[in-house]
Amino acid sequence: MGMTIGTPPPPVPRITGPRITGPRITGPRTAGPRITVVGVAADGWPSLPERLRRTVLEAEVVLGGRRHLAMLPKAPGQRREVWPSPLREGLPALLASLAGTRAVALASGDPLVSGIGTTLIDALGADAVRVEPAVSSVALARARLGWPSERCAVVTLVGRDPRSLVRELAPGHRVLVLSSDATTPDAVAALLVGAGYGESVMTVLGDLGAESESRLEGTADGWLASPPGEVPSLHVLALELAGPPGYGLVAGLPDDAFENDGQLTRRDLRASALARLAPCPGQHLWDVGAGAGSVGIEWMRSHPACTTTAVEANGERAGRIARNAGRLGVPGLRVVTGRAPDALAELPPPDAVFVGGGATRPGVLETCLGALRTGGRLVVHGVTLETEGLLAEAYRRHGGELTRLAVETTAPIGSFTGWTPARTVTQWSLTVG
Repeated sequence: MGMTIGTPPPPVPRITGPRITGPRITGPRTAGPRITVVGVAADGWPSLPERLRRTVLEAEVVLGGRRHLAMLPKAPGQRREVWPSPLREGLPALLASLAGTRAVALASGDPLVSGIGTTLIDALGADAVRVEPAVSSVALARARLGWPSERCAVVTLVGRDPRSLVRELAPGHRVLVLSSDATTPDAVAALLVGAGYGESVMTVLGDLGAESESRLEGTADGWLASPPGEVPSLHVLALELAGPPGYGLVAGLPDDAFENDGQLTRRDLRASALARLAPCPGQHLWDVGAGAGSVGIEWMRSHPACTTTAVEANGERAGRIARNAGRLGVPGLRVVTGRAPDALAELPPPDAVFVGGGATRPGVLETCLGALRTGGRLVVHGVTLETEGLLAEAYRRHGGELTRLAVETTAPIGSFTGWTPARTVTQWSLTVG
């Protein structure tokens, strides 16, 4: 299927122990300047109502990208600043320079859809930022395609690894991709073809809401075979996925989904551990003694807002964890090469901890327990008598749940079939009260 261009139609007691602390991405609720973030549609300054035009022109400082600042009429005495690059590193100094001023930031569409509004709220707190949104590019894309919001997913690749899209691969699934720039469709097409999704339909919706609005449509296979000459930098990429069944989001991926050297929490044991770790949106997991990283990876696959820090002492295995995470759609998983408990000292506080190896090292269990707040969950696996004894003592002291998991699978016995048992695993799980 070749590419076609068209014009769219118009519009337990508390456990004590050393407490682990670390930074969270939060800001003071009232610190810093008050900034009004004005969303601008694709057709620019003419689209703003008079009220917001006055807000912009009466501001002492206006922040924005070069394109946004260039569209403004002259305002004598007004200071205009382009966003620093890289943004996160340069933003604190820029915000500090705004103290005591009336400041406006310009953004495309809805500033809270993968936009600068989110970044400013993270930095300053919601009380210091007022958002005046325009219609978002996501809403315009759904309108052009006739896709109800509840029947499609939205994935941002703005400044993100395209492999994040892998988590969404499923036949018949619809996805709106917020592209980073004109090169994003190339990367997405290559990813889809590599995953067996070459027949997926890709639609580039350019300059949504502007007179220059355009539509470019074809398959991922067709895109790679005959790339279009020009792609609008501002666009939403719509995907109608066609390919083989993907991995589900429920815990217990096949063992062969993970590159490993044998240090792997096996499928049935992994499902049991994750059921007790109970991943929730926005929560953070420590995967300690991570091996192949399977538990931390499946934690992140459960919801796009879940995060993981995998701690692994073996450098070769640490590299393997990163490869597994990227291939399975969670390239944002953080890998720390080091040995617990020392490697845990500077990590962001966890909401749950899984210890798959190294539980008998002095201080590991105590440090993990001390890091968890009320409601935090801990799951520890052991296969040796020494670890089993340690977990039995922890269960006696702290309560929770102590379980022995024995799994048998079929294997050939000559011309017949019999059961082959795996090593029995002792599992201790605890919810901190």
